[in-house]
Amino acid sequence: MEDESAWLVQAIEGDELAFARIVEAYQNPVYNLCYRMLGNAEEAEDSAQEAFLRAYKYLDRYDPNRSFATWLLSIASHYCIDQLRKKKFHGFSLDDEDNTWLDPPAPVPNPEISVRNKEKQEQVQSLLDRLSPKDRSAVVMRYWYDYSYQEIAEALSLTVSAVKSRLHRSRRELALGWQSEHSEHRTNERRCHESPAF
Repeated sequence: MEDESAWLVQAIEGDELAFARIVEAYQNPVYNLCYRMLGNAEEAEDSAQEAFLRAYKYLDRYDPNRSFATWLLSIASHYCIDQLRKKKFHGFSLDDEDNTWLDPPAPVPNPEISVRNKEKQEQVQSLLDRLSPKDRSAVVMRYWYDYSYQEIAEALSLTVSAVKSRLHRSRRELALGWQSEHSEHRTNERRCHESPAF
């Protein structure tokens, strides 16, 4: 934290090396947020880069009384929301015991595990894509970054009760979508194994 504060002061004074250290410290969280919002690795890279450019440009507007991470991720989140609006993009349980497959794709040595995880990631991303951009942003900030309701409210310019309401509605929508997709999958699997005589 002390290093981050020093880097911020130096970056505000124009030290590009200090800002490079900030980018290095936050590149994974910013990229992951953009990936979850947009569902595309290339677009996530571009959006993360744009978020850092905007943060650098407006660094003098940063309020040191706020969390820098919240400020930076809110820039990334708003940029992604704008991208989604331009494209006109339109539940499952987030408390699953093993959530490692929720992370963006990473090289995995076992091909079978890799394929299974990729399928799950695509299903999760498909469900997230159905949410409105602000709802998706709230879900990602809450369940991937463990942000408080207050932090999400600040980042998305909402009230705390609006954040809770959006998250409740989104969890229900995601759960229904997850159940629907998996019940269809099970029905299709049964049909493949049934005899045409029955």
